[in-house]
Amino acid sequence: MNRVCKNNTQNGMFTKMPIYIGVLVILIIILVFSVLITLTIGSVEICMKDVYKIIINKLFNIGDTHTVSSGPMYDIIWFIRLPRIILAIIVGIGLSVCGVIMQAIVKNPLADPYILGISSGAYLGATLAIMLGVGVFFGSNYVGICAFIGAFLVSILVLTIANINGRANSTKLLLSGMAVSSVCSAFSSFIVYFSNNRDGMQSISYWLLGSLAGANWESIRIIFPLVIISTLFFISQYRTLNLMLLGDEVSATLGTDLHKYRQFYLIITSIIIGFIVYTSGMIGFVGLIIPHLSRMMFGTDHKKIIIISGLIGAIFMIWADVLSRVIIPGSELPIGILISMIGAPSFIYLMISKSYGFGGND
Repeated sequence: MNRVCKNNTQNGMFTKMPIYIGVLVILIIILVFSVLITLTIGSVEICMKDVYKIIINKLFNIGDTHTVSSGPMYDIIWFIRLPRIILAIIVGIGLSVCGVIMQAIVKNPLADPYILGISSGAYLGATLAIMLGVGVFFGSNYVGICAFIGAFLVSILVLTIANINGRANSTKLLLSGMAVSSVCSAFSSFIVYFSNNRDGMQSISYWLLGSLAGANWESIRIIFPLVIISTLFFISQYRTLNLMLLGDEVSATLGTDLHKYRQFYLIITSIIIGFIVYTSGMIGFVGLIIPHLSRMMFGTDHKKIIIISGLIGAIFMIWADVLSRVIIPGSELPIGILISMIGAPSFIYLMISKSYGFGGND
């Protein structure tokens, strides 16, 4: 079994372990420097020395606490920029890793974290919250919470439908997701059309475009461990994920039943996507493009591409968020628009210049 999986995954530009380790180290260094540099970028200019004084004092209690841990500069760094950068890292890792997992689950390189109707479920939840006031008892974040609930419930519904008249497989999951997605989108459009609420329509539109402006330490404390622990779990499952690329029939002959794994992985990814939607709205293309880029470099071995995809996704989201803040002076461009402008042409290019196999007989 290991020999079959190994042969099935050695189809990237770089397959040797030293090159992989070197790229891994380079990406980690780029990620660290990206965080340090982007902390100084914004509408308010803050020199790098002052930024590091605040960070070092807050983390290690080094320096004059009374001088460093107060004032507008401290508030900008610690309560605005740093949480936003950390959230960008989490969202980048979460979307990229979920993209890798979703593509393995449905054995389709064109799948992304929203392919199984999760985005439409989140959209329906947000629409119910904004237009009809559903979930206001959740407090000020009720729109995001309703979006999360919608995403999670839709994933459970997709699983239920896919398991009717036999076990769910990649094809049934994909078709079920498309069907549920269409139904959710139709109900959302129906609610928007008959509510006649212009302010609500603007709120939904802005939420659908995605933003990291609502980053705060409270939400980060929840989503950060969830994404990191889930990523580590998926790395440990690389053998099963590699088998998914071979298909159910081949995997069954090798002694592995993928049915329970596929459902369990889908639930985990749905929870991650639900929390990402809750904290940042809808951000597309990240979970579609980053896995493609990783596979082009290192093949389809999930032991490698999950880590690489997470790092590339984190770096990409950090700089995309910076661009969204500075590209229009005095205003912020929704990050979903910027990523779509970058992502769509990039995806077309990757499709045209595709030089890797997805697995099996592809």
